[in-house]
Amino acid sequence: MELTDRQIKIVEIVKERGPITGEQIGEILNLTRATLRPDLAILTMSGILEARPRVGYYYNGQSGNTLVARAIGKIRVKDVKSLPVVVREATTVYDAIVTLFTEDVGTLIIVDNEGGLIGVVSRKDLLKIAIGGNDAQKIPISMVMTRMPNIVTVTPEDTIYQAAKRLIVHEIDTLPVVRTFALPNGHERQEVVGRITKTTITKLLVELGEGHN
Repeated sequence: MELTDRQIKIVEIVKERGPITGEQIGEILNLTRATLRPDLAILTMSGILEARPRVGYYYNGQSGNTLVARAIGKIRVKDVKSLPVVVREATTVYDAIVTLFTEDVGTLIIVDNEGGLIGVVSRKDLLKIAIGGNDAQKIPISMVMTRMPNIVTVTPEDTIYQAAKRLIVHEIDTLPVVRTFALPNGHERQEVVGRITKTTITKLLVELGEGHN
């Protein structure tokens, strides 16, 4: 996060004279407390300054990136997940390719009739089949998808940081968001309730940056 010239001056004043009130900072800069309020809010939210009632502002010494780090650590997958693009396991590769491009996504999530996760297929997977001379209209998607338990997922309660780390570590583009339910036979079913993609993470970072520049 880049600070404005006025914000840099405020930080220097607090470093030298803190703890200091907003009114005192305003007097030094010949500005009103109301004028300084947005700058002081940004500096405290970013962790550069701390504010205590009846005491004032003092320098905290933390990086301007603290705000983003804190936000990413607190935001949950359920707050930013998008709708999943799913197909059934009986869908043909041809129809899967059509869905991939009409929905403008890089990965399709394959589910059973109850909405349980059974596989994922990427654009690269489908491209290999399409250029391999196979009859895409006859091959079911279940023949080329990655199956459980080799699918990396997240839950709605995971943090966006955990999701981003899994995308990087496993070198994938999409994470199905799932809720796990116990079945009467003792097995578990993972219901697909959303997706997190690299684009999701990028958009979030842009929003955080725009909100605090």
